[in-house]
Amino acid sequence: MNGQRKIRVAVVFGGRSTEHAVSCVGAGHILAAIDRDRYEVVPVGITRDGRWVLTADDPSRLAIRGGELPSVEAVATPGTEVAARFDRGGASGLVVTGPGEVPRSLGEVDVVLPLLHGAYGEDGTLQGLLEMTGTSYVGAGVLASAAGLDKEYMKLIFAGRGLPVGRYVIVRDRDWAPDGTSPAQQVATERKRVLDEIGELGWPVFVKPARGGSSIGISRAGDQAELEEAIEAAREHDPKVLVEAAVEGIEIECAVLEGIDGGPPDASVPAQVLVGGGADFYDFQAKYLEADTGLTIPPPIPGEHVEQIRQLACAAFDALSCEGLARVDFFYTPDGQILLNEINTMPGMTPASAFPVMWEATGLPLPQLVDRIIQTALRKRRGLR
Repeated sequence: MNGQRKIRVAVVFGGRSTEHAVSCVGAGHILAAIDRDRYEVVPVGITRDGRWVLTADDPSRLAIRGGELPSVEAVATPGTEVAARFDRGGASGLVVTGPGEVPRSLGEVDVVLPLLHGAYGEDGTLQGLLEMTGTSYVGAGVLASAAGLDKEYMKLIFAGRGLPVGRYVIVRDRDWAPDGTSPAQQVATERKRVLDEIGELGWPVFVKPARGGSSIGISRAGDQAELEEAIEAAREHDPKVLVEAAVEGIEIECAVLEGIDGGPPDASVPAQVLVGGGADFYDFQAKYLEADTGLTIPPPIPGEHVEQIRQLACAAFDALSCEGLARVDFFYTPDGQILLNEINTMPGMTPASAFPVMWEATGLPLPQLVDRIIQTALRKRRGLR
């Protein structure tokens, strides 16, 4: 890295998943906060159809305005597409192409900050691409990203490490819908088996895509009729569905950062989620569009339980071999039981997102938070680590 110039950061956002708009909002928040005296920023958007493009460096155009969600397409620079370069002769691994043009280097990109959520970005696919091009990047590696997004394997790993998780049932595509090769009677038998297993969880249950986020595709089901509707709704986003037993209590989140210089991970002060808009649960509308949704920091629970949540958050981070940053979500029951719900290996970075707010409350404002996660990535060696 040339010490005579600023560190060049490619901020990648958007993507092909249903969380495209959330990623755009988070990118706007980061672009506004990153220290421009230290970092040169290259905004790179991924459109909904998967094209990589250069975009305007204008955070205001990536905000939610009047309920209107932003997109990469709205801020794309015409005639620019970014492609990955697989030869190791170049420095960055990324080149810009245009109609009738010779591909040109994007410049020596020192690190990629991938603010992508969901499939095709947070699930190890982008991380694998960057590994293949020899490009440094922020956040978890291929395995941790893939396992972190797939809630089935996330919970299996947590349980294998002895961490407390709630009860759940997985509904696979072959259990639910005919695939054209399985006899109809076999499918009906498998569906009945799955419904019987779910019935043992008790009512209500929460149904969600197994590999999704931002509460998109999640439903609450109070009986079997609602359950089947909820499974079909979740299957619109993912052929694998997770059905979870409801947990009475409050939702608590905790932010985690990789430790400095090889030290253990650091956990923020946790926060209780206050669901606004009169919603029954923390759905997409409540998360991003309701003004009265908020956080209580620290949560109104005994101090020793706050510390236990922080310890469990770090344990979850280590269980998946996470790197850089993560947000860990919990349920806290009236009798003081703590259950681990899930981990997000690239947590939301919008102004309303809990991750930056919790670190702000812990004494690490957003510009310093961004600096820390970038510097953590830059210190890593390339290749297997």
